[in-house]
Amino acid sequence: MQKKRILVVDDEKIILKTLSWGLGHHGYEVDTAESAEEGLVKLRQGSYNLLISDLLMDGMNGVDLLKKVRASNPDMAVCLITGYADLASAIEALRLGADDYLVKPCDMEELLLRVQRALKKEELRKKVRYFENILPVCAVCKKIRDDAGKEPGEGEWVDLEQYLRRKTGVEIRPAYCVKCARKVKDNSQFRGE
Repeated sequence: MQKKRILVVDDEKIILKTLSWGLGHHGYEVDTAESAEEGLVKLRQGSYNLLISDLLMDGMNGVDLLKKVRASNPDMAVCLITGYADLASAIEALRLGADDYLVKPCDMEELLLRVQRALKKEELRKKVRYFENILPVCAVCKKIRDDAGKEPGEGEWVDLEQYLRRKTGVEIRPAYCVKCARKVKDNSQFRGE
């Protein structure tokens, strides 16, 4: 199984080292960045499952970083941490889409539980997005529901060929896969054709 990748962004080197060591020791692949700007560069260069970011940093803060991450990667899990906790900042972070909000210093066991929970949310968001992008296909007749221009679930059920013709304007050339070609050949020999 592929290791989950985490990016930790904090302007305190001791926090970066502690979280990197602790999360790495528990099987995560961890990268670090000393500023939100550096974190954005790493996010553009690589793929991460979770961002853990300090809330208050020089330059861009954690909330601004959260907004940029949500705009470019809405499925990524995001946890914000801060040494200056107040209810208003926690509410704002969660309202903007943070999966969790922790107060420094973080207990490693608590952090691991929160990381696991955030990664489960990330996985669920990816599954939902995946299934939202799949065409609804009837399990019996294999027709496709074409919801184009209609409310989801209100579209007309059409044959695959008709659906593709509508979407692409291309006529489908019938062919046989190897298995079906054998069946057709065997059936035609059986019927004496």
